[in-house]
Parts: sequence; structure tokens; C-alpha cells
Amino acid sequence: MSTTVLRRGRVLAADTFRDDLAVVIEDGRIVALERDPDPEAPLRAGQVDLEGGWLLPGFIDAQVNGGGGVLFNNDPSVEGIAAIAAAHRRFGTTGLLPTLISDHPPVMARAIDAVHRAIDQGVPGVLGIHLEGPYIAPARKGTHDASTFRVPGADELALAASLDNGVTLLTLAPERVPLEAIRALVERGVVVAAGHTAASYEQIAAGLEAGVRAFTHLYNAMSPLTGREPGTVGAALDDAHSWVGIIADGVHVHPASLRVALKAKPRGKVFLVTDAMPPVGADDPRYVLYGETISAVDGVVRNAAGALAGSALDMATAVRNAVAWLGVDLAEAARMASLYPAQLLNLDDARGHIAEGFVADLVLLDDQLKVRRTWIAGRE
Repeated sequence: MSTTVLRRGRVLAADTFRDDLAVVIEDGRIVALERDPDPEAPLRAGQVDLEGGWLLPGFIDAQVNGGGGVLFNNDPSVEGIAAIAAAHRRFGTTGLLPTLISDHPPVMARAIDAVHRAIDQGVPGVLGIHLEGPYIAPARKGTHDASTFRVPGADELALAASLDNGVTLLTLAPERVPLEAIRALVERGVVVAAGHTAASYEQIAAGLEAGVRAFTHLYNAMSPLTGREPGTVGAALDDAHSWVGIIADGVHVHPASLRVALKAKPRGKVFLVTDAMPPVGADDPRYVLYGETISAVDGVVRNAAGALAGSALDMATAVRNAVAWLGVDLAEAARMASLYPAQLLNLDDARGHIAEGFVADLVLLDDQLKVRRTWIAGRE
């Protein structure tokens, strides 16, 4: 069994940065955090010099539509997933959910099967699947194809919950799906989020009672908060137990609105996502969605109708933006990108911390918070 020791870094351990620790990795896991008695001592075989960088838990992105020139809907295959995951590793993402936006049942079946095989084959970083739709509201469809929208029957509920070797996150509109169907999904282990919804506060409250656990890209594609009708946004901010995903790109949501969410929600309930599209990690800014060619212009992705069509955001940039705009320090921004999504997805017993026994998913940032190195299960 080979041992790797990471030295001379600023390690985020037990909620604070330490510059006197060495991280010992064996067989893909952290086996010890040891005090480094002499950081200036020469490196020995198997030791890695972190050169004073910030060592964080690897980022977990629960909403990745594409990357590296690949859109998951267009290429629901192991090869497509591997290309997407490889593109995002450059930006510190060590765990992700390939995200299928609303589509027809055969495409859903192929996507779920591809994720199952990718996990089975050990494609680095694949934790499960995010099905964003198709059980959503036409009034808040965004760029989703309304011709795919439907109410799931028993067979389709079984399909949506069929991934048995990874996490399934399912975004739906609670007013469009019977509450008993939400309960059935939760009982089968699906993490249910509300999104692309025109629901009232009361309808969201009923969904939360049935098992809705999170809100997909808060503020976007959901009924807004107003004085007399709190809507989905008001329900999300009012509920102390649910998580909310935010796209911190300065385009999807104004930073002031993100700061409001941070103040309203208990600590640990706001996490970063990218909603990334194929241009992330690719030279070509163009991609095809539902037969329409879309291009990222100045980092903004819109379709011909002007609707936002995902993002060109990566997780490292989201972390930098959180520090710059949201009044949080690097440690908290890192938790928003690692620990908090791990908690949402029930993966925090193995991911989201740099601690003994945890999977060695790690990212090293420099002083400009740019990614310098990434490890998945101890492998760089």
C-alpha cells in the first residue's frame, strides 16, 4: 500500500486553516492529520510540497449539465460523463452530479444507465445523477422544453429512483406532482428539490412536509417573494431545514439577493452550484440545446428568446465570487462548495471534510484562489 503525505500547505481542518499539518493518504482515504514538527525539513519519498497553498475539501457540484464541449442530454453515455467530469476537475470539482434537464423517458433511461455504468467503472468524481425535470411548471420552464413535461406515473417514478449505486437528486414543481408521489420518491432514497415551479407558499409548505429537501438555483425559475405572496422564494428562505443552491455568477442572481439568502437561512443551508453548460472547460463557446445552437457571450449563456440557458460558471470561480461578494471568508466559501452539498446529498460521512477516514478528495488553491492541483480518492 503506497502512502502519500501532503506537506507545507494551509489545511482546512476542523473549521480552521492550519499551516502545521501533514495530510497522510493511503488507499484513497485520509488516514491521519499529523503535526509537521519541521515544515522546512526536506521532502522524503512519497511527500508532496503544497508550497503554502490553501488545501480544501474537493468541491461537490450538484448541478452540472455539461462541460468540455459535452451536454449530458445530447450524450448520455459513460464517455460523455467522463468528458464532463474531466473538464470540471480543472476547476476543483472532485464530485458531481451529471444533470439531465427535462427530456423524454428513453433519454432519462439512457442517462441513468450511463451514470450507473460510469460509477461502476470508476469514472473519477461521479457521485450520482441530477434529474432536473421533467415534472416542472410550464410557467417557470426557463429553457426547458415544455413538450417533455408530464406528471410521473408509477413506472416513471420507479425509473427516476432506479439508480442503485449513487445519489439521485430530482428537481420538480411540487404543485405539478402529487404529494404521494413525492413521498414515494423520498422513500426510495431520492433527494427531492423544488425548482422550475410556480407554486404558492402553501404548496411549497405541503411539498416540504412531503419530503422536499432543497431548492434548485434559488430565485431563478420560481415564484418570487412579494409582500402578500411569499411564493417559492419566500418559502425557501423561511424554512430552516431545507438547503438552497445558488449560482454565484453575478448574472443569474444579484449578489445582494444572495446575501439576503445567506442572512435568512441557517448556516450550512446555502450551497454553491454552477448549472454549467458545455463551454466550461472547452475552447468552443457554442453548444446545441433542444436543436438550437447557443453561444456563451462574455460568460453569459442565453437562448434566442433571451432566457438564461445554464451558465459558463465553474466551481473555483463560484468560490472566489462568494468570498468577494457575499461577505464570507475562504473557509466558509469552501464549505459552501463541499461540506454543505455533501450534507444535502447524505455524503458527509465520507466527503466534505479534511479529516481522518474521509475520502481524499482535495483541491489546492493559490493566493489568488486559482486551482493548482486536484486529487480524487488520493489520485492527482
